[in-house]
Amino acid sequence: MTHRVLRAALAAVVILVSVSPAAAALFGDDVARKQVAEQQKRVDELRQHTEGIAARLGRIEEEAARSTQVLALAAEIQKLRDEMRGLRGEIETLANNIEGVARRQRDMYVDLDQRLRRFEQPAAAVSPPPSAPAADAVKPAAGAAAIANDENDFYERAQAQRRIGNYPAAIVAFQAFIAKYPKSPLAPRAQYWIGDSQFNQRDYKSAIASQQRLLTAYPDSNSVPDALLNLASAQLESGDNAAARKTMDSLIARHPASEAAEKARRRVVNLR
Repeated sequence: MTHRVLRAALAAVVILVSVSPAAAALFGDDVARKQVAEQQKRVDELRQHTEGIAARLGRIEEEAARSTQVLALAAEIQKLRDEMRGLRGEIETLANNIEGVARRQRDMYVDLDQRLRRFEQPAAAVSPPPSAPAADAVKPAAGAAAIANDENDFYERAQAQRRIGNYPAAIVAFQAFIAKYPKSPLAPRAQYWIGDSQFNQRDYKSAIASQQRLLTAYPDSNSVPDALLNLASAQLESGDNAAARKTMDSLIARHPASEAAEKARRRVVNLR
């Protein structure tokens, strides 16, 4: 409609301009000049009005363009809000899954710690000699007991660091224990806890190497099944599912009656 008004105004201007010479011829000079002046004034008014309409039309067009942009932005904002809601739901689901895995892992380590402690208690005890017929025979027995007590205290200090979560200190302490008491019945346990502490630090490469060292150095140790299970866990965390399956299959085949093998059976089902 605005364009029709503009065209009509321009047509009127053209008509008025074309008529003005004829009007000047029909009337006297004064009258003609007066009419021409009036018509010229009208033309100027119409021109100003036309320019005003054109300016308003331009502003309306600009506002319409901005309105279109605003609508597009509003639609984009709503889309982003929908995506954010979806992401929040996924984050919450993942957080719950992570919490469940962490809880199961804590339970597994508590159970493992308790079982290994049962193994360790008999190893720490030292039986006194059945008899001491001579005075000089008492001294070696007392010396042997003192070494055993020092050995156990050394080991327990390392365990204390591990239990409070000070894994770097525990690793150093267990390594020092093995270096000082390489033939100790607690040495395989110490080697196992080195790998376990490295696993808890998420140093899976070192954990794998430590448990493999246990399997090589102490192949007949009671710690072997748990070392194999920890080794498989480290391989899984490293993304090597094939190696983890192979390790768990070996654990199940070599130590079928162990608790570690039972846990491996449950885990390996999800890797088939």
